[in-house]
Amino acid sequence: MEQYQKLVTDVLLNGSNSDDRTGTGTKSVFGRQVRFDLSKGFPIVTSKKTFWKGVVVELLWLMRGETNIKFLTDRGVHIWDEWADEKGDLGPIYGRAWRKWEHCNNKTQECIGYNNYTDQLRNVIETIKSNPNSRRIIVSAWNAGIIDEMALPPCHTLFQFYVRDGKLSCQLYQRSADLFLGVPFNIASYALLTHLIANDAGLEVGDFVHTFGDLHLYNNHIDQCYEMLKRKPLELPTIDINLNRDDLMFFVDKQCHKMSWEEIKQVINLKNYKSHPPIKGEVSV
Repeated sequence: MEQYQKLVTDVLLNGSNSDDRTGTGTKSVFGRQVRFDLSKGFPIVTSKKTFWKGVVVELLWLMRGETNIKFLTDRGVHIWDEWADEKGDLGPIYGRAWRKWEHCNNKTQECIGYNNYTDQLRNVIETIKSNPNSRRIIVSAWNAGIIDEMALPPCHTLFQFYVRDGKLSCQLYQRSADLFLGVPFNIASYALLTHLIANDAGLEVGDFVHTFGDLHLYNNHIDQCYEMLKRKPLELPTIDINLNRDDLMFFVDKQCHKMSWEEIKQVINLKNYKSHPPIKGEVSV
């Protein structure tokens, strides 16, 4: 994961100091991109330990279209707790956009309703199988009309898939990226999503391309970054997806909500993940 270390170095050396919404303050740069060849190991940060259970459980939660934290907290994942209301709800965030994007009547401008929606995730999986040369294999989380109803506007806003030579690649555009805490999660999450969909479609994996808008380090993470940069990245692990072809959405919609973490990790198995010890950092809310 030398790419991650280089991003951190870039922001430390070239970042501009600025205030931010949370009041913590950041060093930030604008417009960066990294690329990971998924055939050469699973891209997960090794210079500090990444919370793998959190990556997997959160991704399944998103894929299910969930917007309440119960699925997460039942499996010991609390990364969204700070933004949830007293009932655990987060508003129409990522999962709602991925699986139930509402649309309106163009003539009357009246909302058709929650039960009349576009399932973006299912559509892209079906398109990858039926029309892999399409340039429209896209999922957007940025539903501008209801941003104010969300506990947190989507940071990872749009992703696109690309199929060539029997390989599936994915590019993510992330408008705002917390480099120390969030980006390691985001890299692993979208790499895993690409592996899951490739497996379902009978494809090999290609590249994961991560494109950033505002890429920043919070001021209370600077010391931790210098500590991390003293460490040498370790060899990347590999991943086994123990699902049959065409079974992914059945697993997501019908099975995984009944499964414990111990059962889930038999299906999504990260092998030989070795890392340096964790480095803690406070979340800016």
